[in-house]
Amino acid sequence: MARARSDSPPLFDLPVRPDFHMEAGLMREGHMPVAGLDEAGRGPLAGPVVAAAVILDKDRVPEGLDDSKRLTAEAREVLFRAIVETAVSVSVASLSASSIDGSDILRASLEAMRRAVAGLCTEPRFALADGRDIPPGLPCPARAVVKGDQRSQSIAAASIVAKVTRDRMMARAAFVAPHHGFEAHMGYATKRHRLAISEHGPVLRLHRMSFAPLRESLPD
Repeated sequence: MARARSDSPPLFDLPVRPDFHMEAGLMREGHMPVAGLDEAGRGPLAGPVVAAAVILDKDRVPEGLDDSKRLTAEAREVLFRAIVETAVSVSVASLSASSIDGSDILRASLEAMRRAVAGLCTEPRFALADGRDIPPGLPCPARAVVKGDQRSQSIAAASIVAKVTRDRMMARAAFVAPHHGFEAHMGYATKRHRLAISEHGPVLRLHRMSFAPLRESLPD
């Protein structure tokens, strides 16, 4: 059986920065407005998974949009403000560590994306979702775009909004659990974080007990 053609282009074909090419093509086909979807926080041991949906104004696209992982924290904050000030609509949704434990991280991420789209004040006619999966239950057609935050400015904008929002949430969590250093590692499995878990234990409703190594600490 022939292998399905990947939506992801060869690495050397990726643009240096994401552009508005996919969105413009969809708009020419009558799919307007177009929303970009992305999430932050699939991998950490603690904290929520946060998704964002962004509909950019095609005439006011902020300069410098990129995959949030390729930007400094300072650049993300500047672009976050620019996105919120210029976009047609921005929406954010999150699912808690407890919700992730009750399901799994992929389902939780996709559900957060669905909720983010539902929260937009302008209903999109099409959605571009980062990754290989389309969130179920969207109110419009959608396309999964591998490395979408490096290819689509709408997805890149969503990645920035999701990342900045989640980082701010984790910084607030540091006030609840100051010994765990959430403001520094944002819940990821750094050496400092793993040591804090060993010394102080997991934090109720903040740590994902279904993730290794936390699940190994659960009583039989």
